[in-house]
Amino acid sequence: MEPSEVHMTQAIQPAHADVRGELSAGQLLKWVDVTACLAAERHAGVSCVTASVDDIQFEETARVGQVLTIKAKVTRAFNTSMEISIKVMVQDMLTGIEKLVSVAFSTFVAKPVGEEKIHLKPVRLLTEQDCMEHDLASERRKVRLQHEDTFQSLMQESSKFEDPTCEEEQGDEDEGMVTSGTAVQSIELVLPPHANHHGNTFGGQVMAWMETVATIAASRLCRAHTFLKSVDMFKFRGASTIGDRLFFSAIVNNTFQTCVEVGVRVEAFDCREWAAGRGRHINSAFLIYTAVDDRAEPVAFPRIKPVSEDDFRRYRGAIARKRIRLGRKYVISHREEVPVFTHWDTSKQESLSEGNVEALRELAAKSGWEVTSALDKIKIYTLEEQDVISVWVEKRVKCPARLAYRLLCDFTKRPSWDPHYTSCNLINQVSEDDQIYHITCANVNGDKPKDFVVLVSGRKPPTDGNTYLVAVKSVVLPAVPPSPWYTRSEVVCAGFLIQPTDSSSCTVSYLNQMSASILPYFAGNLGGWSKSIEEAAASCIRFIESGDGLRMTDFQTKKNSSEEVKTKLRLKTGAGVVATPAVTLRCGVVHCGPLSTST
Repeated sequence: MEPSEVHMTQAIQPAHADVRGELSAGQLLKWVDVTACLAAERHAGVSCVTASVDDIQFEETARVGQVLTIKAKVTRAFNTSMEISIKVMVQDMLTGIEKLVSVAFSTFVAKPVGEEKIHLKPVRLLTEQDCMEHDLASERRKVRLQHEDTFQSLMQESSKFEDPTCEEEQGDEDEGMVTSGTAVQSIELVLPPHANHHGNTFGGQVMAWMETVATIAASRLCRAHTFLKSVDMFKFRGASTIGDRLFFSAIVNNTFQTCVEVGVRVEAFDCREWAAGRGRHINSAFLIYTAVDDRAEPVAFPRIKPVSEDDFRRYRGAIARKRIRLGRKYVISHREEVPVFTHWDTSKQESLSEGNVEALRELAAKSGWEVTSALDKIKIYTLEEQDVISVWVEKRVKCPARLAYRLLCDFTKRPSWDPHYTSCNLINQVSEDDQIYHITCANVNGDKPKDFVVLVSGRKPPTDGNTYLVAVKSVVLPAVPPSPWYTRSEVVCAGFLIQPTDSSSCTVSYLNQMSASILPYFAGNLGGWSKSIEEAAASCIRFIESGDGLRMTDFQTKKNSSEEVKTKLRLKTGAGVVATPAVTLRCGVVHCGPLSTST
């Protein structure tokens, strides 16, 4: 066992389980809090208290008879606080198979003894994984510190327009459920068994009580078996002690197709405060649930219909928090990318090109896209599918669709309007509609710049009024090997859809199914602490509407035609024979991501 690390092992008994024989989330939260606290105190050498527990993700359920192992480890120490990473595994004793149950991050604060000042020692970094987690802990701390400012900014932004979901669904006034029927209130008297070794109410016990009332609220909405999927954050605002009355209130804030957010507030009262009706707000949390029916099939939650001013505040707050959670996914759990590049094969040119186009069509046709931002001419949608996040950026452009298509097909002009592209060079003019480009992007978070080799496939509609399409995906081209100066990255599926609205305007949509290498460019924008997507989209609109791009494209077309003639002459004379057009490559490849697509 490494320094600053603690392991807890528990055999799951019937007393730990719910009515379905599965380990209750409340019991797990108790064990997690104890293990994390002991890891913090092992590192600090003094008593520690829970400041917050955030980004709790539940991946699997554990059942009676299985064995649970909780590993808590200090990833980074700051002046008086520490981040603790928690990983929970379950093992079936009959098969020996282990599965990941949950991951979470806690922040603990060291309590000084008397007048003594606390300055925590740094964490010893023994492995490459330790170093990576140490760096990411700093990024996660920045996100936590700016969370409130980001949330308030998103709430102010949402107040400038009617909620997009409500706008789109105005047609049926009878649909949608009010949340008043999901409200739950409960009270607990803090007794000695509920206290920790500091004499305060045990944080894990408070979280377990909160989870209980939240589960009841979620169940009242869907009338099905609910499962805690994640917790946005347990934020401990103050302490409570033995003898306090803890008052819990929970209510559904919003639903997102297959999940629901429940908000929980905790107030503490001593005897005098209880008689006067004036409590202390000591904790808040937002819990996200999924549900299944009796056949274990996922249940779609009914749409929420806000009625009161408070309903709208909570409704929009849930949308803002969901957007922040999307952005935090990158800094919370940095996963190594597993490339699935397609090797370019000229003998399969047609099928690869059609596969590229069809993948974009399938991405656009998926259900579940949800609005995360809608300002001026630009709307941003996101789609979550397990661990995959996709983005759709939609913008209105005053330009005929055929001209917008012509401009967006020419990726060599992308760096002129997309701030994320450093360069974009044509490598192979495969056909009139298909090209292979090498793209380089600016570095992000201090990492090496990224480069991409992508196949760009354009398709014009058979008749006017239909959708133009520009599909993008990564390919492997031996002529452009990875460079030591860049991190070769992948575009899984991306591109533009251009839909005419009339003879002089169109709607341009940019879609991107984000790979791990693309996420860093989008995380800040999805999370609400950056406007890079909107800025790139606005730049794209100016590029298309100005007409400068079209003049640049005409010039480049003539230049390419001239070079093509020269190449043919060289081939006739036997000089300078090449398999693909000669190109001087500068750096790497570009990434066609939601951010950079600017759509």
